[in-house]
Amino acid sequence: MPLTDYTRFYLAEVRSLAERLDANAIDRIVDLLVDLRDRGGRLFFLGVGGGAGNAGHAVNDFRKIAGIESWAPTDNVSELTARINDDGWDSCYAAWLRGSHLSSRDAVFVFSVGGGNAERRISMNIVAALTFAREVGARILGVVGRDGGCTAQLADACVIVPIASAETVTPHTEEFQAVVWHLIVSHPRLQANPTKWESGEKVSAP
Repeated sequence: MPLTDYTRFYLAEVRSLAERLDANAIDRIVDLLVDLRDRGGRLFFLGVGGGAGNAGHAVNDFRKIAGIESWAPTDNVSELTARINDDGWDSCYAAWLRGSHLSSRDAVFVFSVGGGNAERRISMNIVAALTFAREVGARILGVVGRDGGCTAQLADACVIVPIASAETVTPHTEEFQAVVWHLIVSHPRLQANPTKWESGEKVSAP
């Protein structure tokens, strides 16, 4: 492909993927989060790499816009690195959830490209965290790519971002994680507080 065509190629993939997202799966997540908030449950976001960055952003939005108490282990680098140093990478998220007293009234929300894979030992910290979540009866939600991995297998509701091409699996998965969670927090059933630019205030031109 000529380099000059790459931008249009990428944007065409974005349009295609947006049309192929499973709206029913997104609505199922909305249903579960409405129930979670009504029950006073907490929402714990788990991600690695770009998913970790998305988790921190999502925590802000779900707390501020949707009024759901939300947390992410990657927002506390001191505790997370201490757990990794002392106990290992594989158990760090599960141990953090255990220390947060995860229970059946709470939910875990995964942002991951592969979703974790125990057989191939990929993202084992996510696999162990989801196993623990199942043990205590917490809900499992996710926005993941590829075949969804362990997250899709164990989730109560999961959006799998389709593959447009083998070369763009990661960027599209991570960008659509943001699309989906922004859709969710702005959904009329979940949005509890207005955002600044949509609140109806008149903003003076520069």
